[in-house]
Amino acid sequence: MPELPEVETVRRGLEPAMARQRLIKVEQRRKDLRFPFPPHFTERLEGQRVMSLSRRAKYLVLDLSSGEALIMHLGMSGRFTVEMAGEKSPLGEFHYETAGKAPHDHVVFQMENGARITYNDPRRFGFMDLVPSASLAQSKHFKGMGIEPLGNALDGELIQTLFADKKTPLKAALLDQRLIAGLGNIYVCEALHRSGLSPKRRAGTLASNRGAMRGKAALLAATIREVLTEAVQAGGSSLRDYAQTDGSLGYFQHRFRVYDREGEKCPTPSCTGMIQRIVQSGRSTFYCKTCQK
Repeated sequence: MPELPEVETVRRGLEPAMARQRLIKVEQRRKDLRFPFPPHFTERLEGQRVMSLSRRAKYLVLDLSSGEALIMHLGMSGRFTVEMAGEKSPLGEFHYETAGKAPHDHVVFQMENGARITYNDPRRFGFMDLVPSASLAQSKHFKGMGIEPLGNALDGELIQTLFADKKTPLKAALLDQRLIAGLGNIYVCEALHRSGLSPKRRAGTLASNRGAMRGKAALLAATIREVLTEAVQAGGSSLRDYAQTDGSLGYFQHRFRVYDREGEKCPTPSCTGMIQRIVQSGRSTFYCKTCQK
């Protein structure tokens, strides 16, 4: 499933084609994806202007001139392609053939600038919904969602506050969308390794007032932002179905230090450990028990 950097990469690819543009025509080619489309879906979109295109956690949000917001989630295999005058817009740096097939092109947006944006989803685990923009934060999709991990709001002090009295493993706490929104398995593994923190450590230990723990919490916050920023700049990580809006694949997977590198030597300088794989809450965790404490 695409994680935050992949969704942010897609947002940046869609923005030049959609922001401030009017939706001239919307084609809905089936009645549902993971969930049924909202009632009168195309009628509520056609003729509206996209005031802005943002991201919340792993969701894309189009703020419309009608006062509604279109919420879109890519699910497991959803992807967008952008075409201008019949040609794919060169929004990425690395170009590959996409696996998209016409039978899986479920929604097509035609913009007033001539852009044609197609949503393709072979597994149909993605979805689209329309909610009032004024109550977006209270919608079923975002109510109770934690803070965004990019930006200065996430710092060591906030991590200590969020994790106070948490007895769950550190990795589980980081994946809890009620605390920090948008973090996924891959980038949590990478951030923990760079921070030298064990995924099995009890999350509440970072809330200690000891100077060392304050430093660890601050380092973790900075490292999360660093890893996510690098991944966005790299266009995300291409695992299974993910591709950018021009069909190109992200390449952050070539920078993985631990994820999917079981049995390899730890890349931390002077560390003699090996990368191990364990299972936590049904998810694979990759880490080095020698340098991650």
